[in-house]
Amino acid sequence: MTDLTTTHSVDIGRTTVVKHYRSWDRGEPEREWRTLTLLARYAPGLAPAPLERTPDPPTVTMERLPGDPLRGTAVAPGLLPPLAAAVTRFQEAVPRAELEALPPRLWAPGDILAGVRDKCATALAEQSGRTAGSGRGSGAGPEPPDDREAALAAGARWVRNPALDALVAGEPAAPVLGFADGNLANYLWDGSRIRLVDFESSGRADRIQELAEIAEHVSVWVDSSLDADALLGHFPLTRPERARLRDLRRLAALMWLLMLDGDSRTPRPRNPPGTVARQAERLLGLLG
Repeated sequence: MTDLTTTHSVDIGRTTVVKHYRSWDRGEPEREWRTLTLLARYAPGLAPAPLERTPDPPTVTMERLPGDPLRGTAVAPGLLPPLAAAVTRFQEAVPRAELEALPPRLWAPGDILAGVRDKCATALAEQSGRTAGSGRGSGAGPEPPDDREAALAAGARWVRNPALDALVAGEPAAPVLGFADGNLANYLWDGSRIRLVDFESSGRADRIQELAEIAEHVSVWVDSSLDADALLGHFPLTRPERARLRDLRRLAALMWLLMLDGDSRTPRPRNPPGTVARQAERLLGLLG
């Protein structure tokens, strides 16, 4: 399951960006370079042109693109069509034969499901321990759960459903190039079009998982504003795809609740106060 750690640093020059990887045990530099190269060939202008790479320590040098990140902004309705167009072009640019030769993206649905189930069990055990040690006086009735506790309990019940194993099993019938990152910081608007950056987790992927991750990434609402449902409306989906999207959004939202709750208990949380409660409310809405 993904986490909230920073996996790289960047040096931004006048015309180039150099990305320095802090971890590379899952082939992150190779994934980035491969995707940049494929996009330069099949979707020029959508992403930075690759310029140079070094193996030890691993770096990738790429063209610097114009534009400002969508993260930290209120994404206007008028930007949703170009955003959807950029995502679609990214997913569909690479020919099928080359796409099928790619490794799967990091954190396929089955990996996330297994990680979420484990973390739910741990979080519930910790929550039970905190409740047992709270020292409530005898005769006092049980305190009503807060949104975090209610969402965690509801999510833990939902994620045990055996039907989810079938949901995440196997390869998609029609794979796409997967970004594996819904962070709005990676979508740049230059006034006329949206371009994409940061492909260290990329690979062959499930289109519906990719859409779920964009819709449920914390950047959509914690410090930005994007109407996720309106964005998803720009992607034609069959009834089975809509059902799959609903469950993969729930899984992504539960994953984020677990990560954000853990982050909130660290000495220096990365997100503002109230983030966990807002994520809990979001998950409860999806589960309801």
